[in-house]
Amino acid sequence: MEIRNSKILVIGGAGLIGSHIVEELVQEDVGQLVILDNFTRGKLENIEHLLQDDRVEYHEGDITHVDVLDHAVKGADYVFHLAALWLLHCHEFPRASFEVNIAGTFNVLEACVKNDVEKLIYSSSASVYGDALESPIMEDHPYNNRTFYGATKIAGEHMCRAFFHRYGLPYVGLRYMNVYGPRQDYKSAYTSVIMKVLDQIDLGKSPVVYGDGSQAYDFIHVRDIARANVCALKSNTTDDFYNVGCGIKTTIKELVELLLELTECDLEIQYEPAGLTFVTNRVGNIEKAECELDFKSEIDLKQGLVDTIRWRNQQPDTGIYSV
Repeated sequence: MEIRNSKILVIGGAGLIGSHIVEELVQEDVGQLVILDNFTRGKLENIEHLLQDDRVEYHEGDITHVDVLDHAVKGADYVFHLAALWLLHCHEFPRASFEVNIAGTFNVLEACVKNDVEKLIYSSSASVYGDALESPIMEDHPYNNRTFYGATKIAGEHMCRAFFHRYGLPYVGLRYMNVYGPRQDYKSAYTSVIMKVLDQIDLGKSPVVYGDGSQAYDFIHVRDIARANVCALKSNTTDDFYNVGCGIKTTIKELVELLLELTECDLEIQYEPAGLTFVTNRVGNIEKAECELDFKSEIDLKQGLVDTIRWRNQQPDTGIYSV
C-alpha cells in the first residue's frame, strides 16, 4: 500500500507503542502525521523530539468524545488505533474498560467510516488467547481469555471485522505479545515486571518472583512492535489478525536472572507464593506475520533489556547501575 504524501493519524500516539510508531513514520515520505492522545498514560516528553518535524502535530483528546475524535480523523488516509486502558486498570475498573476499550473503539471505527479512511491498524493483544492451550500459539487458537482487558480486545477485533463486512473499512489487527522498552511506564501502579524488578534492584532488595518462576512469555521490544505496525500498514492484507512477537519462550526466572546479570547485581531471587496471575504460558507463533506482513523481530531480549535499562537510567530518580 502506498503511503507517500498521506495523512496519518496515530490515536494514542504519545504512549509507549504509539510514540515509536510515529518515530518510524517520520522516516517515511508521508505528508502529515497527527497524534491524538489524552495523556492518561502517554506523555508529551515521549513526542517532543518528534514535534521538531514540521509534518507532526498533536491534539489532546479522548476517543470517548465523538466530536473531538471526528475532528482528528477528518482528512486522514490511514489510522493507527492504540488508545486503551491496560490489563490491571481494566481489572480494577471494568466499567471504564468498557467505555474506553469497547465504546471508544466503536467511536474510532465509526469515525473512520464517516471520513473514508483507507485503512485502520488496530492494536489488539495476545490477551485474547488467555492461557495457551497449545504452544506456540497460532492465530486460530481459541479465545481462552478470562480477563476484562482480553474481553475488550476480543470485542474490538469483532467490531473491526463487522465494520469491514458492513461498511468495507479495511483493517489489520495486531496481537502483541509482551511489549517492553524505552518509554515504558515506570511510575504508576500498573508497571511491568521488568520495571518492578529494576525498582527492587535499585533499592538493594532481592527481586521477588511469585511462584516458581516457570511462567513463560514472549517478550518483544517496542521498536519491533512499531516496525510491525508500519509493515501492516504497507501490506495489501486486510480483514485479518497477526501475532506480533519474537516467538521465543522466556520464563520469569530467566528474565530476572538476565536482569541481575546485566545490572551486575549479586542479589538472590526471593520466591513468594503465587499471587494474582492472569496468564502463565503465552508464546506466539510468528510465521504468519513473517509471511504475509514481511515482519520479523530484530532485537533480541538481552540487547533490548540493555536498551531499556540505559533509557531508564536517564529518567529522574531511577537507575544506580551501568550497562
